[in-house]
Amino acid sequence: MPAYDFSLIISGKNEFTDADVNALFEAGCDDGTPGSNSGVASIDFTRDGDSLLWSIRSAIADVEKAGFKVTRVEIATSALAE
Repeated sequence: MPAYDFSLIISGKNEFTDADVNALFEAGCDDGTPGSNSGVASIDFTRDGDSLLWSIRSAIADVEKAGFKVTRVEIATSALAE
């Protein structure tokens, strides 16, 4: 199964606490790396899946299960060429 790289931008957060990171891990985001840059919180994923769309949808569902809202998805253009 291929792995897809993308980032989810999180609404209403400018950085993650240890409790946030634990909640994300417990919700199934163990393949994501939370971080922030210039006050914008995001989670970088490398997620295995049948398709890029499936991987993004499942990651959004896991992030929402942890109690966060996804504002947007960012994908490097090089990932779209694969």
